[in-house]
Amino acid sequence: MDLKIKDVAELLNVSETTIRRWLTEGKIPAYRIHHQYRFSRMEIENWVMSCRLRQSKGSFLPIEEEQIYPVVEKVAEKAESSVGQQQFSLFRAIHRGEVLADVKATTKEGIIRETVQRIEGLLSLDSNVLTELLLDRERLMSTALNSEIAVPHTREFLIKKPFDVVVVVYLQQPIDWGALDQRPVHTLFFLFACDDKRHLHLLAKIAHFISEEGALSYLQQKPPKAELLEYIKAWEAGIKQAT
Repeated sequence: MDLKIKDVAELLNVSETTIRRWLTEGKIPAYRIHHQYRFSRMEIENWVMSCRLRQSKGSFLPIEEEQIYPVVEKVAEKAESSVGQQQFSLFRAIHRGEVLADVKATTKEGIIRETVQRIEGLLSLDSNVLTELLLDRERLMSTALNSEIAVPHTREFLIKKPFDVVVVVYLQQPIDWGALDQRPVHTLFFLFACDDKRHLHLLAKIAHFISEEGALSYLQQKPPKAELLEYIKAWEAGIKQAT
């Protein structure tokens, strides 16, 4: 799917001016069709997941650029209806999903298989097919973000309904998930979106959430679903107030 500058700006909650500046500075992957910039969903997905790992001074970090859900920048182009649709998107996706703290497996493949078996009824999808699709994505590129979090997902969108599902899994012990920062992962956000734009929006929102002060230590406490939902709802409400 080709994304336009306006699409990427809305998904990352920054202005189109910021996107154009990143294009000029070579900070975001894009290509041109008839002299107009276009963006690949997979390339932007990989960019969101990997660019946050550059720790050296002067290199590009989204949080330093106020890339995702900025605290200060006002996004004038964004319509009020779009704000309403996106404001509590992570809250709604987890509410439709599940929070699991008792997965017994201790390897990446085992955790994915066990989790999918637990949630196949929730998604109305075949567990064997879904497991292989998730593992195929991991073979292509690890879904680990920095900060000991991973976001397992498939390359294709399987949910045929107009909503998204996020399943949070707290691991019994942190394990190697192939993160570029080489840190073990302790929490997974299984992401199942119904289209490209909603997938990228949720991925960006999860990336920003885990960068918030206190979020990682809170997740390590393994809060139950009701408590986690309240925490995320309050955080998402704060995003709207800030923008």
